[in-house]
Amino acid sequence: MNQKKLLKFILVAMVSGILIGWLFHSNLSITQAENIASYFKILTDVFLRLIKMIIAPLVFATIVSGLISMGKSSSLGSITLKAMSWFIGASLISLLLGMGLANLFQPGAGMNLPIPTAPVDVGVTATNLSLQTFITHIFPKSFAEAMANNEILQILVFSIFFGSALAYVHHQQDEGTVIAKIIDELCRVMFRITDYVMTFSPIAVFAAIASAITLKGPQIILDYSVFIGEFYASLLILWVIIIGVGYIFLKKDVFRLLKTVREPTLLGFATASSESAYPKLMVALEKFGVPKRIISFVLPLGYSFNLDGSMIYMSFAVLFIAQAYNIELSLSQQILMLLTLMITSKGIAGVSRASLVVIAATLSMFKLPEAGILLILAVDHFLDMGRTATNIIGNSVATAVIAKTEGNKVEEHESVLAQPLIPNDQNASS
Repeated sequence: MNQKKLLKFILVAMVSGILIGWLFHSNLSITQAENIASYFKILTDVFLRLIKMIIAPLVFATIVSGLISMGKSSSLGSITLKAMSWFIGASLISLLLGMGLANLFQPGAGMNLPIPTAPVDVGVTATNLSLQTFITHIFPKSFAEAMANNEILQILVFSIFFGSALAYVHHQQDEGTVIAKIIDELCRVMFRITDYVMTFSPIAVFAAIASAITLKGPQIILDYSVFIGEFYASLLILWVIIIGVGYIFLKKDVFRLLKTVREPTLLGFATASSESAYPKLMVALEKFGVPKRIISFVLPLGYSFNLDGSMIYMSFAVLFIAQAYNIELSLSQQILMLLTLMITSKGIAGVSRASLVVIAATLSMFKLPEAGILLILAVDHFLDMGRTATNIIGNSVATAVIAKTEGNKVEEHESVLAQPLIPNDQNASS
């Protein structure tokens, strides 16, 4: 299935999911609706499992392949420094924007909820996400365990060691190494498997939307329309900032980039999963002209450190909950909260319902009612769609900008922001 057709099928699947979900919600009892929604969820879960199945070997193969292509180049340190500088700066801007807009919009004002006197089971555990836990968690105890758990950051660390060592050995030999050739073939195989899996993406999109609407009904969107609208307005402002900074480096190419990554962005939006968009995003960035060696290193790093949409959501949601319970937070408290989120959010990669976990931990830390999680839990799926799309756009722009700034260090046979490398109507693996 070519990219244009897949994009059309995903759009049709989204609209069909809303209509079918609305039909079931209107004509079934609550118990029946829950039963139907659980069957829809099976399709989404199967697709996401298939995505998780390919993520770990794909990340490992592409990172190692990229390091081999770098050879003895010293650009790895330069790329890492630029990537981390961008990610930290983008995270800080996202958190500040979320805090500022939450104070401006006052989304929770007027709810006047009483502070609960008894603990409430919110279904989310406030995990201890400390800096110490995060740093130690980066380094894998076992590569097999990291692969099994899809720990992207741990896979990245092992892949850097393995890829650097293999690159050294590979370039010491005139004919190269057999392992390097196997890794290259593994990349091709994984992209072909990705093609197979992505064929089912419209079905997964349909099932995800239909399940949510069958269970909650379209009324849930109307009931929270102000909060959802203000959050999406915040995301729009963040998009403008990200694209504006991208324009400084990429000029008009930034708009070509947005057009190129529209399919993985839409897929991530519809499934509310960044992982589902990862394979297609790699292909889209290569089609845009970013060298494989930069994509394979920066993108996995971005998936752990550059979660712009999640950042703005966490600061926005915490202040929304505080406002709903009429709890005033001073400027100093909000700044301390921002710094806390800046640190704890870096440990959320691979954590189920990561943003909610960080929010729950932050509420507990600042003595805010944890029951406030229930206020956003009902519409979290719809909010997650927007923040996932924002994460994808943020990582796309970051990767392209880093590639642009590394242009003078790229070998002659590699293209940096050149014309598309893959025709629009070709398969991802063609």
